[in-house]
Amino acid sequence: MAQHKTLTPKKSTPGGDLAMFAVFTLAVLSMPIWLDPIGAAYPDLLQKFAIFGIFATGFNILFGLTGYLSFGHAVFLGVGSYSAVWSFKLLGMNPIPAVFASVAIAGVFALAIGFLSLRRSGIYFSILTLAFAQMSYNLAYSVLTPITNGETGLRVLQKDPRIFDSEAGSTGPLIANIFGINITGYAAFYFCAIFLIIAMYISMRIFRSPFGMMLRAVKSNQNRMNYTGLNTRPYTLAAFIISGMYAGLAGGLLSITDPLAGAERMQWTASGEVVLMTILGGAGTLVGPMLGAGVLKYFENIFSAFNDQRLAEVFDFLPTALQEFMIFITGPLVGSGWHLTLGLLFMIIVIFLPGGLAEGGQKIFGLFRRKPASAAVETSHTQAAE
Repeated sequence: MAQHKTLTPKKSTPGGDLAMFAVFTLAVLSMPIWLDPIGAAYPDLLQKFAIFGIFATGFNILFGLTGYLSFGHAVFLGVGSYSAVWSFKLLGMNPIPAVFASVAIAGVFALAIGFLSLRRSGIYFSILTLAFAQMSYNLAYSVLTPITNGETGLRVLQKDPRIFDSEAGSTGPLIANIFGINITGYAAFYFCAIFLIIAMYISMRIFRSPFGMMLRAVKSNQNRMNYTGLNTRPYTLAAFIISGMYAGLAGGLLSITDPLAGAERMQWTASGEVVLMTILGGAGTLVGPMLGAGVLKYFENIFSAFNDQRLAEVFDFLPTALQEFMIFITGPLVGSGWHLTLGLLFMIIVIFLPGGLAEGGQKIFGLFRRKPASAAVETSHTQAAE
């Protein structure tokens, strides 16, 4: 008689991780192709997908693995932006030193803020990070104007020293370039995409490492770990610093694609955005936060551009009366009302898919995998009966 084996979820394997990373890399590099049908293949939006994907991936290392919810991660985004612009102003328009400067200086800020904030946990930790973010925003906006240029924002000027590529008397636009290639358009997207792929690989290695397992243990029951005599602070501080460095990289890339840095990148709303991205995509999953970042930026840039005329084109195939009715129904959900659509989507996901979009994708994939398995079991039962 045929034996029926219980199907159990498979653990991650090096081969499976490698296959997933290869698919991810291919998907990122081919984004201009498969995003074209939904109108999201233009360079500026693709750059945002990659940059905020990095930002959300880094935030997920802290929040998704340790459970520490930071409401001040935009500090490191802003610090990274300012660092990149100062690299352009002092050294030149090569983006590589700007990337290193943004990551390193954001890491130093993360060390200082994390060392103080991680003395508390839970809501107190969140409030501390929010306080540091607001202090940094106000300092950048009004106090440290010689460094940040205040409300006007910091930009690269022709008169800047730029030690390695100064062009006295030049009047052309100052654009980041490497090996003679200007970092604009699709070149800028692929430049950001390379860093997104590297960020994903590092995140995957952290998730699969003993260090990542320790961070999950912190999230599961930190008090029990403390009772055993294990000091968890070095682990959470390391996660906070790595997460801050990811945010600094994202901020640096924002300034590389557009050599300008402003204090608004440090506002609490920017910190709230990355929280929303991570929860929307799936906190604690590898690709979920990137999906959340993509959805949020798509809504912000595509849905917000819809108006009655565009809706009329969309529903052009309907009779006039029905077309007007559909415009009346959908009008408040697009254009300036795109936040309403995003809010409804967020509610649906939190209620029905607490694991975010990544959980939804896994359930759909599991459905397709379960069907062949069920068919195989039925066949084995039929053969046994015969």
